[in-house]
Amino acid sequence: MYSLCFEYFSHFNRLSRSMLWVRVCREKTTGHVYAMKKLKKSEMLRRGQVEHVKAERNLLAEVDSNCIVKLYCSFQDEEFLYLIMEYLPGGDMMTLLMRKDTLTEDEARFYVGETVLAIESIHKHNYVHRDIKPDNLLLDRYGHMKLSDFGLCKPLDCSNLHEKDFSLGSNLSGSLQSDGRPAAPKRSQQEQLQHWQRNRRMLAYSTVGTPDYIAPEVLLKKGYGMECDWWSLGAIMYEMIVGYPPFYSDEPMSTCRKIVNWRTHLKFPEEAKLSPEAKDLISKLLCNVDQRLGTKGADEIKAHPWFKGVEWDKLYQMEAAFIPEVNDELDTQNFEKFEEADGQIQTSSKSGPWRKMLSSKDINFVGYTYKNFEIVNDHQVPGIGIYFPPCMHIDLCLILFVDFYSLLHIFKRLQCCLFYLFIFLNPFRTLTQCFDWVWGRG
Repeated sequence: MYSLCFEYFSHFNRLSRSMLWVRVCREKTTGHVYAMKKLKKSEMLRRGQVEHVKAERNLLAEVDSNCIVKLYCSFQDEEFLYLIMEYLPGGDMMTLLMRKDTLTEDEARFYVGETVLAIESIHKHNYVHRDIKPDNLLLDRYGHMKLSDFGLCKPLDCSNLHEKDFSLGSNLSGSLQSDGRPAAPKRSQQEQLQHWQRNRRMLAYSTVGTPDYIAPEVLLKKGYGMECDWWSLGAIMYEMIVGYPPFYSDEPMSTCRKIVNWRTHLKFPEEAKLSPEAKDLISKLLCNVDQRLGTKGADEIKAHPWFKGVEWDKLYQMEAAFIPEVNDELDTQNFEKFEEADGQIQTSSKSGPWRKMLSSKDINFVGYTYKNFEIVNDHQVPGIGIYFPPCMHIDLCLILFVDFYSLLHIFKRLQCCLFYLFIFLNPFRTLTQCFDWVWGRG
């Protein structure tokens, strides 16, 4: 099996809004289109996210489900880690909600249902996602939803699930319990929606992000498990139908306070005209852990009256609630447009399969390289071909050069051994006869 490197791919528009590097790319040999996620090793070490990176790769390699983004392969060089995944040109749920403002309950039921299946698929493999939000719900070209971005996921057998991985989760437990600040000005549903959309765009570009979908037990530094993903589902369902998250506030800290004091702040605007079943399901997801639906499994949520008539095993075979416009395989019109932060596509200065030594930081990422043979070897789906970039031409020459002299050195040592062996077996022969025998002239 050959080694992959960054130069195997042509890179196009950037897809991610965060600090992560995610682009549409085309594999040079086959012409197949993928999404490439690139992570800087030194940053992962500095932030203490090595285990997160491993968990993300392991989950994508382990979970075979049409509800989550497929991983084709992963590789690394001296500076970066790379994930090559399927590209979903339908955009993300955040962009869809920004363009449509709200969804009907029928539309929301379809996408909440697919989200339930996606969360269930990773819970069955004992992973908790911990970052369920509209940004991470991607749509394929047919409008079906797939869960992505597993950078904060953890296996449930991990004994230290706590809030330190969330940028808004440190030193908050004491300040969040009290809610003594003056109340924010009361707005109508339409005013709140407009205010949310303006701020949502700014939060999408920030390094802090939004806490609107984080469960209260996470913010309060309590132990938590897969139930925190179901809280996030409830917040997303509310946003789909109402137009903004249930605990939205002008400041992230104020949002955190509202989440912790959810009994006081969970309200349904009359203008939204939610059905009683929708209100009931949201209320049973945005509540204490011990009463939260999903604690005993996803079947609890599937059995709720709001999902009456949903054929769960046919959800991904039926026509989607929204079919995005996609002009070609490189089309990115369904993602938010933004200016490049770095000004140009960053390349790796030390990429390529020929690496002289394993640096100390790479020890943390041993075993990261992966190739999904079932997908890549299937002729019906895109595979990874063999392309020799300029960096590899030099590397191959070096390998051949080194190997030639290594073999020559071994050959000379073998001749010496044969020479001494001949003398040992034939002590009365002359030196000339010994040389002639070794070189094949005798």
